[in-house]
Amino acid sequence: MAARARQVVKAYGTGETRVVALDHIDVDIARGQFTAIMGPSGSGKSTLMHCLAGLDNVSSGQIHLDETEITGLKDKKLTQLRRDRIGFIFQAFNLLPTLNAIENITLPMDIAGRKPDRAWLDQVVDTVGLAGRLKHRPTELSGGQQQRVAVARALASRPEIIFGDEPTGNLDSRAGAEVLGFLRRSVTELGQTIVMVTHDPVAASYADRVLYLADGRIVDEMYNPTAEQVLDRMKHFDARGRTS
Repeated sequence: MAARARQVVKAYGTGETRVVALDHIDVDIARGQFTAIMGPSGSGKSTLMHCLAGLDNVSSGQIHLDETEITGLKDKKLTQLRRDRIGFIFQAFNLLPTLNAIENITLPMDIAGRKPDRAWLDQVVDTVGLAGRLKHRPTELSGGQQQRVAVARALASRPEIIFGDEPTGNLDSRAGAEVLGFLRRSVTELGQTIVMVTHDPVAASYADRVLYLADGRIVDEMYNPTAEQVLDRMKHFDARGRTS
């Protein structure tokens, strides 16, 4: 397993104001697979991803990245682990406007004092179709191209796992399909492990497996999904929420 959570609870507040965002979650994230996390607003899907990625602390339970328990790490060690072993793709592209595409891609490695593997970097750039745009700054790139730079940045350091939080949320359908296709190829062709939070059934259909959250719990899962199957399942949860 690339990552796993055991009996994870995430709660906010105390007493009568206590809100449980994650309620004793157990989940395994398989290596070399694309996992999508879905659920209605407030279901805990983003909280789960943030806890798995070490971006948020849990109230109780354990989370492991490979064999490392990240729930017990001090801040400095956790920061180093996120930098060296995890990749991130967010809805906001988070590119530095003063750097060109290739400088943005290699920035995390530059900060860590690591030299990129040139052959791997070339393969990543080729996979995301950026070979002709590497000297362009973000303002000279379309939204889809900027997100492809963000995807390449996440892939370039060969992380053990990549977490994406609505990575196509700011893109039109065509650009979103391009980015999702690149993520799919990075799993199939490059052996990457990806966990993506999304509300979009089409985006989820690119995954190998979809986890469904409701009220802070994993209530269902689906393998090899189609967009229609995901949409039908989400409608079921929405209807259940309205009648409960």
